[in-house]
Formats: sequence, structure tokens, C-alpha cells
Amino acid sequence: MGLASSPGFSRYHEVLNRARWNGRVVARVLLRQVLGAFLPAGEVVIGVDDTIERRWGLKIKARGLYRDPVRSSRDHFVRASGLRWLSLMVMVPVPWAGRRWALPFLTVLAPSERWSGERGRRHKTVVDWARQAVLQARRWLPDRRLVVVADAGFSGVSLIAALRRHACLVTRLRIDASLFAPAPPRQPGQMGRPRLKGRRLPTFKAVLADPKTVWSRITVAEWYGGRSRELEVASDTAVGYHSGLPPAPIRWVLVRDPSGESEAQAFLSTDLAATPERILGWFVSRWRMETTFQEARAHLGVETQRQWSDLAISRTTPALLGLFSLVTVWANELARTPASAVRPRTAAWYDKREPTFSDAIAAVRRALWCPPG
Repeated sequence: MGLASSPGFSRYHEVLNRARWNGRVVARVLLRQVLGAFLPAGEVVIGVDDTIERRWGLKIKARGLYRDPVRSSRDHFVRASGLRWLSLMVMVPVPWAGRRWALPFLTVLAPSERWSGERGRRHKTVVDWARQAVLQARRWLPDRRLVVVADAGFSGVSLIAALRRHACLVTRLRIDASLFAPAPPRQPGQMGRPRLKGRRLPTFKAVLADPKTVWSRITVAEWYGGRSRELEVASDTAVGYHSGLPPAPIRWVLVRDPSGESEAQAFLSTDLAATPERILGWFVSRWRMETTFQEARAHLGVETQRQWSDLAISRTTPALLGLFSLVTVWANELARTPASAVRPRTAAWYDKREPTFSDAIAAVRRALWCPPG
């Protein structure tokens, strides 16, 4: 930008390590900007996921050792040193991209258990941070219906109990999950405490093997690989229960692939009236979050930071992920005029039909570097 030789130019670093500003206020403004641009009305689908920012160094105090989701497999465990972030992203349709994008608006650091122990603090798990973050989003959007989608790590009864009055929670469910029938009605004159749950229901493996199970065929528009796939589903209501917590009524959906390409999977929704098609449609939208994490690493420099200040560390990654959403909002404004519209950049060996984030950030850069006269 031609400002490197200007006195005091390096002070821009102080925005991250010294300046006084509230990240939650910025997140609230960003959420309103995103919804105003892409989803001004209707239900809001929010994805919740965590990611590991690989960092080493003695001064990176909040880092820990975590399972590397990329290099690990079912039979092989690989650890990675870094910072664990929990991100909330809103799933919105981007007209000029022809698909939904996951746009981050709130990202929080989930320090390691070692960090909490050294400071004498109660350790918060990533599920605890997810509960707080979702309830914060609920306070920001009191008049909108919220649907929260997450992976199996967030399917615990504690999170279901905390969110069921505030949002619809949709997650993957373990295939060996223990589910129960509702508690039977209390008989007149019956002694003792009221029952919280009924008999234990058959496992999903038993449901898959039972020839009496009734399967329905549905078509999911965006299954694995973004392809339309015909699936067979079975669904019913049940109660999840954990000692010390209130029972959690849920609707479960068991999915099997008639072609045999993928294994059977189970999902849950706290909206008992939701159809299997709607539940699966909500869940598959969260896969866009992985694309957002990948694009942020490739184009915005996530994992290339070199700060060691605690304040700068806690601010930089949320700022970079928020920049992903901000660039998308700016690109959407540019797309309104043909001269600055976002167009896919292709090559002879790469036929790209719809714009991606690399095209969006290129359009924004052109507008910044060469503003229209």
C-alpha cells in the first residue's frame, strides 16, 4: 500500500496486542452485517465446530496436545500441538456462488486443561464453550429461530438440556448410543419418586439388523461430495438420559446407503416435529465449515501468525476468520454491478463453474487497489 516507510506504520500491531476493544461487540456487529446481506428473515442455521491451530513455543501458554483430525484415523492416533478454537458460523446462501457458505462471526479460544490447572481455574471443555457461545448468539437474535448443527462431539445430554429451550440442536449420534422410551404415566396412589425414563430401546445396530424395521427412501441434495444421493431412513422419538441431568426428548434418524458406499449413520434433533429430510438438510450444511477453515488457512494466513502476546493470540485468529465473512459481504456488494462482479478464475486444467473465496478476495482486492473513479 506504500505506507511501509511512514512513521508509526508498525503501530498497527497494537490493534491486536494493546488496543482496547471488545471482541463480542465486533462479533455481534458482524453477525448483523452477514444476516442483513444474505438472510434478512427466516430461521438461522448456525454451525458449531472446533479446529486446531498448530502452534509451538514456550510463550504460547494456552496450547495443548490434541488429536489431529486430519492425520488421525479410526485405528491411528496422531497428536498435534496447538491452540483449540471453537467457531460459530452462520450458513447462508450466497447467490453469486450458487451454494451455501459458512461465514464465521464468533470464535473463542478453548485453552488446554493444563493452562486452566496452572491458573487454578475450573477447566471448561469445548462443549462448555459451545453452550456459552450459542446462548450468546441466542441473546443477539431474540426474534429469530435458531438451528444449531454440530458433530458427534456435541451430542451430549448436558448440551441438549442447556439448549433445547433456546434453539433446535442437530448433531450426529453415536451408532451405539443408549436411548430410552418415555417414562410411563404415573399410576394413582403409586409410591416413590416419578420415573424419568422408560425401558431401554434397541440399539441402532439391532434396528439395522431387524427385518421389521420400516425404511423410507428420500433424496438428499448435498450428500458427501456435494452429490445428490438416494438414501433409506428410519426415524422415531426417544429419550436421552444421563444420571444427574433431566431427560432429553429427541428425534433420531437412522440413515443407510442402498448402494453400500457409506456406512450407516445416526442423527438427532431436539425438534421432535422435524422430518428426516429437514434434519439431514440441516446437518449436511455444516460440512461447509470445513471448507471455510481450509480457505482461511490458504488465503488469510491462519496458522502463520507469530505473536506471543496472550492478548494478540486470543484476537488474531478470530479476526482472520471474521475477515472471511467480511470479505464475503464486500464481494456481495461488488456483485451488484456488472463491472465489479465476482467471476471465477479458471485455467486450461481447472474448469471452475462458480466463484469461490479466492475469487471473492481477488475482487475485493481489485476494488481496494483500483477504486472506481
